[in-house]
Formats: sequence, structure tokens, C-alpha cells
Amino acid sequence: MVTVNEKDMVFHLSNGRISYLLYVMESGALGHLYFGKALNPNGNYSHMVEKAHRPMTTYIKEGDLYTSYEHLRQEYPCYGTSDYRYPALEIQGGDGSRICNIQYQGYEIRNGKQALPGLPATYVEDENEAQTLQITLKDTWRNLEVVLSYSIFRDVDAVARSVRFVNLGEETFFLNRAMSMSVDFADADYESVQLSGAWSRERAVKVRELDAGVTAVSSTRGNSSHHHNPFLALKRKHTTEQSGDAYGFSLIYSGNFLAQAEVDNHSVLRVMLGINPFGFQWKLMPQESFVTPEAVMVYSPDGLNGMSRQFHRLYRRRLARGFWRDRERPVLINNWEATLFDYVEEDLLRFAEKAKECGIEMFVLDDGWFGSRCNDKSGLGDWKANRTKLPEGIKGLSENIEALGMKFGLWFEPEMVNKDSDFFRAHPDYILQTPGRSQSHGRNQFVLDFSRKEVVDAIYEQMYVILRDAKISYIKWDMNRSISECYSAAYPPDRQGEIFHRYILGVYDLHERLLRAFPELLIESCASGGGRFDAGMLYYAPQGWTSDDSDAIERLKIQYGTSFCYPLSCMGAHVSACPNGQVGRVTPIETRGNVAYTGAFGYELDLNGLSDAELETVKEQVAFYKKNRRLIATGDFYRLLSPFEGNFAAWEIAAPDGTRALVTVTRMLSEANGPYRRLPLRGLYAEKEYHIQGRYNAYDAYGDELMQYGLILEDKSSGQIIDGSGGCEDFLSVLYEITEKQRDAGSVI
Repeated sequence: MVTVNEKDMVFHLSNGRISYLLYVMESGALGHLYFGKALNPNGNYSHMVEKAHRPMTTYIKEGDLYTSYEHLRQEYPCYGTSDYRYPALEIQGGDGSRICNIQYQGYEIRNGKQALPGLPATYVEDENEAQTLQITLKDTWRNLEVVLSYSIFRDVDAVARSVRFVNLGEETFFLNRAMSMSVDFADADYESVQLSGAWSRERAVKVRELDAGVTAVSSTRGNSSHHHNPFLALKRKHTTEQSGDAYGFSLIYSGNFLAQAEVDNHSVLRVMLGINPFGFQWKLMPQESFVTPEAVMVYSPDGLNGMSRQFHRLYRRRLARGFWRDRERPVLINNWEATLFDYVEEDLLRFAEKAKECGIEMFVLDDGWFGSRCNDKSGLGDWKANRTKLPEGIKGLSENIEALGMKFGLWFEPEMVNKDSDFFRAHPDYILQTPGRSQSHGRNQFVLDFSRKEVVDAIYEQMYVILRDAKISYIKWDMNRSISECYSAAYPPDRQGEIFHRYILGVYDLHERLLRAFPELLIESCASGGGRFDAGMLYYAPQGWTSDDSDAIERLKIQYGTSFCYPLSCMGAHVSACPNGQVGRVTPIETRGNVAYTGAFGYELDLNGLSDAELETVKEQVAFYKKNRRLIATGDFYRLLSPFEGNFAAWEIAAPDGTRALVTVTRMLSEANGPYRRLPLRGLYAEKEYHIQGRYNAYDAYGDELMQYGLILEDKSSGQIIDGSGGCEDFLSVLYEITEKQRDAGSVI
């Protein structure tokens, strides 16, 4: 999958569907040629290098008025040698200089893909699944070695990139900027797509036309954040969900990030992704190395939906890992929205008994079970059971839950502490705090200094004892505030720029240690809902709580946007109580179920408070999800109608072999005397005949009809309900089951 034209020093990565080309310039720097649909592997692409003499340009060689890095497409640009755009790399030496010039030294091609030390990354299980090109560059003045790594996958149209910096000299210097990837596109005729929002409305789809200057999303909060996701897409203006060129860029990282698109004055587009340079500085001592997080680049000619399906396939099978990667996830119920902090063990057992009657498989105990915890002002850090609430402790409660025939899960917030806790009183220096400054709090809690091994050790030891002694199959790992006053007492002043990154490395280390000790443990990541819903966490936690907003109508947008990069198998999606606790909306329980099916399914309500009819619906929902959860987790996902663009939202999950599909159509508000509607489907086989079962009606049709003419929707919007089938109500959702019909042996095709 990697070929090299030694004569022209052009490197070509291709799996037959996509191509990525780069080359060695005459100056010794590394240049970029092309990224997109596959090109002929025998081509000579050196003619793609475009040069011109331009006024007000700085040239790198005397007498040469054509070679300027400002006007050449580069692969990993540096600061200070004729390129005035933002660089991928900036180093600072002891002399104060920030000039850098990295020159080509050599390359190596390997089958397979290497792991990144201490960092999450995609992987392969067979070395033939991927091939990796490593190109070594060097700044001889600083004696800095820069190794660019490119892995192209056989079965997914993606290239994974990372960079390793090695100080081969005797001088200490600093990395001020070390991006994971940079790519220069030949033109800027694109629109950018980002996933932005805030708490309870995460990952809304934002599209903007690129123009001269910088378009960027980022986080400086210590976590990837509710506000912006470490993801960026590019699309041509004519590109739709199903057709046209689309590029996706995803960072496998959970801390401060920068995703940036810069258009220069000649309409060349530079895209970068990596650790946010703001607040970052890494001291690189002699013979030490630093490795960037991995960035994944995807190209699809099949629109934004095609781009998303490539991410889904890669992240579901070659980023998520371990015991739960391919297993059906249990249907769970969480007590938080039903009880908050106010419960005793008898309440929980009664809660769980009713859940068991409905077929639910796991009971999850949320916040409030430990230390002196009766509200959010105390107890964090004291990971021992509150014996007033739980006389037999977590061990006894977990055994009682298992005796009901259910699995037991438990909530933790390992990275935080309340000052009113025994842990803080014993270790007041264990929090991130700037000397002489006040300490900001969020939710009455403070951030533990996970850049320090002894702090991670102390939390690990507490968690280990609980997980060892009790029957715990799942933990919900929460993080309810971002980092402020980011300063560590354990590091000298010239290393304080490392703390944000070292903190995330500590978070990853704790996950890794727990999974080594308890390999069958299912971890669901959470950060006040979606505040750290990123590809980095997916490596350790194969599912995440998508948002604290559990309202079905709000979730249409949240889950729709999340699907641009992340597979359904990782989206925690639950049916919650009505009126909804976040927005006060009342929606039919059928609608809440239809929306929540599109993810790792569960409940956030007190089943004992439901009517008999609602309980019967819950039982039906649980049975339906169990029947279909493998299709939901592994099928191809198609976004059909955007909730950001109209009154309807629709999506489809289709089996790759074309035998089955589920289509969910939700109307936000009712309307009077609306039109007939049809919805063209995707992912079916044109020649197959299917049976379509809706809420009220059923019929048969061939795949070509369903994809060309469309699925006939049941929404009539007549303005009056005569026979009970008008569907004239707000927040109406219909789930269509589409199943291939089996032909009789003697039937004519």
C-alpha cells in the first residue's frame, strides 16, 4: 500500500480507493502533493509541484526566485524559513531562537502499525491490515530528529498520522508547537463542518464557507469539552450527505486541542490538528523523546455520510478494544434521574426488582454512595461506601443485585475531590492549584493533579479494592468540571507548560491499569455528559454518555451530530422520565424509545412510577432492542433528514448484507394538512424484495423502489384524527422495520 518513486522521491500511499502523495523537495524539506480519490500507482506526480515568482516573497536560496515555502504545499511546515503561515512545529532553544528547518534523512516502510507509548491509537490485529511509512527529518542545528508516521489501512479509507520528536543533541530545548498533522490542499473551495455547542446541546453541526484567514475550533479547558469536538470536516459546496467529496479529520486525544483551517492569499488551504499550542510547552532534554497524539484523516467521494461510515468502521473495530468491543452491550437502568442523592438500599433494590421484571439486564448506582456524600459539597475522593445508605456496602448491594439475575454497575468521579473529604484533608497538595492564587471550583469540587503518579496511585488503590471485593461489571466514569489554575507543585517552573498534557496521560494511565486488572470491566465515559466525548476515550471506554440532556427531541440533534465521527455503539442513549428534567418537555414514551435505540440503550427513570400501559411499552422496548442491538451496533448508519434543517429528522441503520434495516422518522411539531411524504432510503439491495412494517401500516416493495421512489411515510398531518391512524401529534416518531422477504423455491426472479 506504500510505494516510493526513488527517482523523484515521491511517496504514494494507496489502498486502491484513496491516495495520499508527498515528496522530497529540492531543498530537502517535505512537500505535499495530493490527498483524495485513488490515483494510478504508476503515475509520475512530480508535475503537481507548482511554483511561481511572486512579489513580497522571501526565498530560501540566493539567486532562486521561485522556491519559497510560503508558496509551496508542505507536509510538516516549520516556523521561520520563508513560510509565514501557521507552522506545525515550533521549537525554542536556549538562545531564544524559534527558527527551525527540518530536512529529509530517510524513510522506512513497515507492515502493520505500531502502538503509541502512553497514548490511545488505532491498531491492527493482522500486519496485513495496514502499512506504515515513517519518514525521518532532522534539524541539524538543534540536532532534533522528527519522525513522521503515516499508516494507511487496507479495509478503511483512512490515514493515521503521528509525530515523534527526539533530542539527539546535548542542548535542552522546548517544543512550543507540535501538531499531529498538517496538510496543504491545492485550493480552498470548501466548506468546513464542525461539531460545537455547550452543556446539554453538544456537537451541533455548524457549516461555514472558508475564506481568507483562519477558521478554528479548540479547547483550553483541559478536556476536549462540550463546546467543540476534536473533529473537523471539509466538503465541497455541492457535497451532500450521500454524494460529493468529503474529508474528515479526527484527533484521538482527550485534552486541549486545536483544529484549524487557514486560507492564504493565494487560496491554498492548510489544515492542522493536534495539541493546542496555547498553554503548551514541552521541555525536551537530551536523548528524550515526545510523541504526539494520533490524528486520523478520512476521504470519501460519497458525501458526509460516506466519510462518517469510514470513521465508524475504523473506530468501532480498530480503536475500541477489549472484552466489550464486539459483544452486545447490556440494557441498563441508572438511578440518578429517579433518586438523585436521596436513597437507601431498600429503595435501590425495589428499583432493580421492577427493572428485572421489564427485562433490563444491569442496574447502575450513580452518585451519592460513598463517604459523607449527601449532596455535591462533600465526599469526593473518599471511595468507600456510605454505610448509612448501604449497610452491607457495595459488596453486599452488588451481591443482592446479582441475586436478582442482573449485573451491577457503579458511578465514580476519580479525577475530582471535595475539600470536605478525608482524602483532601490528608492531601491538600494533591489538587491543581497556582501558588498564591485563589482556587476556582466547579460543582463544589477541585481537580486532582493527575500529572503526578502518586495521586493516580492513591485513587487507583481505592478503586481497585472496591472492584476486587464487589461484583461490579460496569463503571460510569464521570468528570464534572474543567481544569482551572493549571499548576502542579511537583514540577519546576519551566515544566508547567507540560501539565495539561501530563494530566491526560495520567487519566489514560488509570484507565489502562484498571482494564489490565479487570479486563472484563465495561467502562462508560462521562464528563457532565458529553464534555469528553472524543476518540481518545473510546480506546478505553467503548461507550460514552452522549449528553446529560436526555430529552428525545434534543437528542435528535445531539446524536445526529455525534454520528459525523462516532459509531452508534459508543453512544449512551437512554429513555428518561417526563416531563424531562433538562427542558421540561413531555414526549411519548414510544418516541423516547425510538430515539434511544440508536445507541447503547438504557433507562433513566423510576419504573415504579409508570402506569401499567407504560410498563408494557418498556417491556416491548427492551425486547425490541435485544432483538436488534447487534444490527444497531454494527450496521451501516445513514443520516437521511437533518433535525437542524427542518421539522423532521430521519436516520437508517442497514445490515451490510442488505437483509434488514431500521428507519426512524421523527416529526418535532405537528402540522395541519401537510403533504404526502416519501423518504428515499440507502444501503438496500435493488433486486431484493422487502417487507416494510410501520406503526400502523405494512406493505412490500423492492429495494430499488425504496431507494428511488422512497419509503412512504405514515405521517398524514390531516389536522383531524378520524380512525386513530392520523398521527397528528407533536413529537411523533415512527420506527419502520424493513426485512428481506424470503422467496419460495419455485418463484420466478
